[in-house]
Amino acid sequence: MTIQPDIIITSLDLERLEVLLSSRSAPDSLRKLNLEEELERATVVDSRHLPENVVSMNSTVQLSISSSETPFYVTLVYPKDIRDDGSTLSIFSPIGTALLGMKQGDEIYWPNPSGKNIKVRVENILYQPERAGEYNR
Repeated sequence: MTIQPDIIITSLDLERLEVLLSSRSAPDSLRKLNLEEELERATVVDSRHLPENVVSMNSTVQLSISSSETPFYVTLVYPKDIRDDGSTLSIFSPIGTALLGMKQGDEIYWPNPSGKNIKVRVENILYQPERAGEYNR
């Protein structure tokens, strides 16, 4: 059994994600269920009270993977904001769902395409809307 880190999300992110989950554009039931489960276990705070070291929607993060020395950078986005250049990660992707609410320094173990568990670590949060004073983004 894998221990999941505690997560914190904003009330605005929760509201927007609940609307998205109830819409017709929500993905297949497993991805939807995974996100619903994450939202249920989250501590919800006002946007102005979100700690600066927490991944929120539209945050840009630096991640490291145990199998690589090269960090990578992604922005956690809603499906409508996905770009084809690999710079974005949908909240409905398994790793996107897992990243929401994690803190800088948190680690999770995630299966790679071959099924082997790899360690993914949030190294840095380069941009967080709430930290930038953008409480409605």
